[in-house]
Amino acid sequence: MTDTFKTIARFQYSSEAQIIKGRLEAEGIEVFLSDNLTIDTDPLVSNAIGGVKLKVLLEQSDEAIEILESIRKYSIDDEGNSINCPNCKSEKIELFSTIKDAKSLIWFIFGVLFSSLPFYTRHKYRCEACQTEFDLK
Repeated sequence: MTDTFKTIARFQYSSEAQIIKGRLEAEGIEVFLSDNLTIDTDPLVSNAIGGVKLKVLLEQSDEAIEILESIRKYSIDDEGNSINCPNCKSEKIELFSTIKDAKSLIWFIFGVLFSSLPFYTRHKYRCEACQTEFDLK
């Protein structure tokens, strides 16, 4: 019998995926991480290859998604309140890093040339529902 895995989540860093993997395994779900070693070796390629993929057995995917949704926390502000999308008012907001200004680009190139972690990254928020990108003011 061939085991088929389904990707149920993607993470920018493998540490995030390892935490969720441990939680799912504690519930008896078989979990496999893909591309985690590549991203551990060079974190700058995370966005290029689609992040760390968390995969579960196809027949356990519904249960795993249910567990993932129950523990998934979206972005909150400094007071602990949910951040809402300015466009559609959804609470499904995630923080991500971007290279859209000159300073970020220079430090990205420096990191690639010298195989070091980025010293400066610009963070934005993205709504999962409407894909709007925004900053907090």
